[in-house]
Order: sequence, then structure tokens, then C-alpha cells
Amino acid sequence: MKLYFSPGSCSLSPHIVLREAGLKFDLEQVNNQEKKTKSGVDYWSVNGKGQVPVLELDNGERLTEGAVIVQYLADQKPDAGLVPPAGTMQRVRVQEWLNFVASELHKVYAPIFRPTTPDAYKALSKENLGKRLEWVNKQLAGKQYLMGDKFTVADAYLFTVLRWSQRIQLDLAPWPNVTAFMDRVAARPKVQETMKAEGLIQ
Repeated sequence: MKLYFSPGSCSLSPHIVLREAGLKFDLEQVNNQEKKTKSGVDYWSVNGKGQVPVLELDNGERLTEGAVIVQYLADQKPDAGLVPPAGTMQRVRVQEWLNFVASELHKVYAPIFRPTTPDAYKALSKENLGKRLEWVNKQLAGKQYLMGDKFTVADAYLFTVLRWSQRIQLDLAPWPNVTAFMDRVAARPKVQETMKAEGLIQ
């Protein structure tokens, strides 16, 4: 398998899952601005959407969309316990979290990064994020992770997206359960390993 990634972007989530699951994989870095891989390949030829992540399987098939990729990866190593079995209510709850992170958080951060986005829109987006984080903070009360005591693919995705808060000057301090969650995930050995591999930490 090969993961096409850009350091610190949403591809960090499947990168974490690959390492947490103990799967064998190669990495191919993508320059998001130039849409070229480090080896010089035109990234549009890899993914017509032009976005990371892409997971290239050994048979040449390619998967896109992070929330789908992480479930596929977790299913390759069920013993790692990164996603509950298909057909269970617990699995549906993880999918519910993945969809929430994708639509209510990930897509709200994205326009704030763009220099062309009007300041008024950015302010409104941050306000909306605050409301969502208030809700997440309540869901994390008394829990180590989103599903309780067990780390899942949903935690990898939430952690990845909330790391962007620093870039948009959004202080997570008002939500102590969220900040404790971020510290807890960041301290996981495989998460540390992933972030070092992407050059995000020393």
C-alpha cells in the first residue's frame, strides 16, 4: 500500500491509523500548492479531485476520502481494535463521528486557511467552530476517547482536524475535555512516530 500525503493535512489521520494498525506501507509526499508528488508525478493524474489523502492498494486501486480510508485500513487489521465490527451499533457510532468531523469541523476550518476568504466570513466560521467544540467537549466528559476508553479511527480524524486550531489562532483552552483529549492522543507512541515522520515534531 502507498499513502499519498501532505504533512499536517487531513492525510495525517490515515497515516496515524496505518501505524496504529501496524500495517506495511510506503509514503509519497504531495505538494498541495503545485499538485506534484516529491518524485515529480503530476498529482492530478493520481487523484482527479486534487486532494490528499489517496491510498493506493497493491492491486493498483485507489481509495480517496479520509473517513473511508481509515475504515478500510482498520478492517485490514481487526485485532488492532481501531474500529468496531461492521453491523454493530458501535460501528455506526464511529461512522457518525467520522461524518461529524468531516462535515461540521473539517469543512469549516478549510475556508479560514484561504487568504481570499473575507474576514467577516472567517469570524463567523470561528464562531460556528466554537459551538461545535462546545458540543464535542460535552461528549468527551468522563471519557478518554470519543467511544470511551478505546482509541478508534474517529479519534485519529478529530485529532488531525483540531491540530489546525493553532494555525487559525483558535485557542482550545475554553474546552478542557477537548484539550485533555488532544494531549492524550498526541502522547500515543504511534501518533508521535507519525508526526515525526511528517516533520511536525522533532
